[in-house]
Amino acid sequence: MIATTTPSPPQHRISRVEMRGITKRFPGVTANADVSFDVAAGEVHALLGENGAGKSTLMRMLYGLYRPDEGEIYVDGRQRVFRTPADAIRAGIGMIHQHFMLVPKLTVAENVALGLKSSREPLLDLDVVSARLRGLSHAYGLKVDPSATVSHLSVGEQQRVEILKALYRGASLIILDEPTAVLTPQEVNDLFTTLKRMVGESHGLVFISHKLHEVMAISDRVSTLRDGRMIGTKPTKGVTRDELVRMMVGREVKPLVPQPLRQGGVRLKIKGLRALGDRGIEVLRGVELEVRGGEIVGIAGVSGNGQREFAECVAGLRKATAGTIIIDGQDVTHAQPLKRMEAAVAYIPEERMRDGVIEEFSVQENLFLRDHASPQYTRGIFLKISKMRDHARELVNEFSVKTPRLDTPVKNLSGGNIQKLIMARELSREPKLLIAAQPTRGVDIGATEFIHQRLLEQRAVGKAILLISEDLDEIRALSDRIAVMYEGRLIGIVERDQATVEEIGLIMAGIPMEEAMRHAADRLPLFHPAHDADEPVPY
Repeated sequence: MIATTTPSPPQHRISRVEMRGITKRFPGVTANADVSFDVAAGEVHALLGENGAGKSTLMRMLYGLYRPDEGEIYVDGRQRVFRTPADAIRAGIGMIHQHFMLVPKLTVAENVALGLKSSREPLLDLDVVSARLRGLSHAYGLKVDPSATVSHLSVGEQQRVEILKALYRGASLIILDEPTAVLTPQEVNDLFTTLKRMVGESHGLVFISHKLHEVMAISDRVSTLRDGRMIGTKPTKGVTRDELVRMMVGREVKPLVPQPLRQGGVRLKIKGLRALGDRGIEVLRGVELEVRGGEIVGIAGVSGNGQREFAECVAGLRKATAGTIIIDGQDVTHAQPLKRMEAAVAYIPEERMRDGVIEEFSVQENLFLRDHASPQYTRGIFLKISKMRDHARELVNEFSVKTPRLDTPVKNLSGGNIQKLIMARELSREPKLLIAAQPTRGVDIGATEFIHQRLLEQRAVGKAILLISEDLDEIRALSDRIAVMYEGRLIGIVERDQATVEEIGLIMAGIPMEEAMRHAADRLPLFHPAHDADEPVPY
């Protein structure tokens, strides 16, 4: 049974932080409108909301990155004005960003010591720092070697360094922004154990996440923002997932119900694939995989184990050093991306702003990045602008891309709408193989629902889909088969209903599949719930 009990809220609530009537305006938009939010000592207060709802803006004001236009911030009952993050840190506020703020080439102790005064200036008190870090590590169960170089640490260990850095600086309130986004289930379990210890020491925690089951497992209270306004705050105990979804998006979001598998022929066949990473080190080491029409094969793994390079190799953006890639019977191992497009390959890249769109171009221009030279949109050297505009309008409507106009620069859209625009462009080309890399990373629950439904629709009409995601819930919700990538190899492939979250998580940590299957039941229960494969998977 999965442990999902939440700590009881303190009976005599002592506010660590209060934000009263906060309003923040940017040119043409009100990001926060009269928002009040508080965090008590010894509680986890979850903050929910879709992309653009105002969560990040609110927390950036609390951390001193922005200043509110209206309203006040109180820390331990005293009104404070934060002009910089240093002001917030001195007031006991820390923030763990989704993308860690560490210097990879420095040690753990050196990263923690950065910016702090030393008694031996210009030298650092690394021995003092290391000794205190060991004490904090022991007290909060954050096992990290102070002398280790950060670049040699796993993602979970780097997150522990960020938490230790905040604790070292005396943070009594810590903001955690999507803290489980790149963790294995076991690392999520370890993190939640640490958070409970911190709550027991009267720390206040703000927990920001799109994963509702985690919010319900760890938080005492949950507040929801929508369109910059506070919709409501409720005790987590007793609140349902459906209630939280309705508060976030203003409507019901239906759970996924995958249809029976109807496999077709092999659309993608990979044999012995090898490739180098950006630093010239081999990152793919003999990958073997088949994907058939009408199925979704999910690639699970912790970030940095070769998933990005694998997607780029299949899409033609990275050269293979060995092995073969066969798409619909054609050997495209060394073919250019254009040749793969002609083989009906569509690609939703991991880095949408870098590889998926040109942010200065308009919505319409981005929709035609691939097809601007197509005979149906050209007449000699001229473009058929009106026909392109009509088709762009159809795609925007069909894929629910929220944009003021077709000539709006893509950089002005939210992450979810940019992702839907990329999906509209790629799926409109009627691909036989779709490579979807991190398709819902950083997008809200409404956009996630839309993208998932579109992937299932493509599966239903016989498309082969290679889904690469670090979100294990997403992998289990959508995939017919799950392959786990570890250190550039696929070390296990299982049917969706043959492995639990715990077992997949152990394989993601490098444990051989047979051993993971045998020993998963002996592990401590995870906070991360394992969904029954026969039940629809909620968001």
